[in-house]
Amino acid sequence: MSELTKELMELVWGTKSSPGLSDTIFCRWTQGFVFSESEGSALEQFEGGPCAVIAPVQGIENIKNEIEDASEPLIDPVYGHGSQSLINLLLTGHAVSNVWDGDRECSGMQLLGIHEQAAVGFLTLMEALRYCKVGSYLKSPKFPIWIVGSETHLTVFFAKDMALVAPEAPSEQARRVFQTYDPEDNGFIADSLLEDVMKALDLVSDPEYINLMKNKLDPEGLGIILLGPFLQEFFPDQGSNGPESFTVYHYNGLKQSNYNEKVMYVEGTAVIMGFEDPMLQTDDTPIKRCLQTKWPYIELLWTTDRSPSLN
Repeated sequence: MSELTKELMELVWGTKSSPGLSDTIFCRWTQGFVFSESEGSALEQFEGGPCAVIAPVQGIENIKNEIEDASEPLIDPVYGHGSQSLINLLLTGHAVSNVWDGDRECSGMQLLGIHEQAAVGFLTLMEALRYCKVGSYLKSPKFPIWIVGSETHLTVFFAKDMALVAPEAPSEQARRVFQTYDPEDNGFIADSLLEDVMKALDLVSDPEYINLMKNKLDPEGLGIILLGPFLQEFFPDQGSNGPESFTVYHYNGLKQSNYNEKVMYVEGTAVIMGFEDPMLQTDDTPIKRCLQTKWPYIELLWTTDRSPSLN
């Protein structure tokens, strides 16, 4: 075995000191490409794990430098779970470990995130459960296709309406920039950061005007600027540019997770409400909770008797 092959195997599966790789896990990750008899363009999986995934490898050393903990393998050799670094590598070409926009600093450590809009997006049920927060570069990709992550599996949610990936509205850009200065997602920033945020958004930022805005946005002198009043002051009544209703599709490659065990695209209609109305709520399923991390007031009407499964 060459040194390069050995290094690649350790990157993917871990070192010899880690638990051994079982044949079952290896077979799951080396499934061949099999198309569904019920849907000619849909791949069918016999077990969890991708179908012979080919990563856009950009050099082993580059990948190691991007992974937060280089000792952690891309694929867990015991349970077979792909890491977030592997997902990000497949989606963006970079094996960073986090899903937020840009880099963040924590206790002197630089934590790498996503640096540009991805072609294909990513949404995860883990955000609905408040374990993480996906940034806009993955939530708002170039094409209306999203990889959807559950606790154990990855599926695909997509649409044909390119209006879903229209350029950011000014208010959406302002929200994203504001949140880069609020890494803990508190919904506010220190008033000392207001000038930086306004400069980043090309707003008037001379000292006299900044002080005026501090007094207006923080009348009680608490030393913080809330996101809501900031958006209302500079970007009033600006919502998303996207359509209010559109046709959607969901794909799950696992036969046992599909209706009548036929791997097919499940079609539905999504309606984006401007507010939450309990009288109009259609369901409370994992896929809906996951999609609500991008569209908070989305309602879904599927053509099948049951909602698609994320697992």
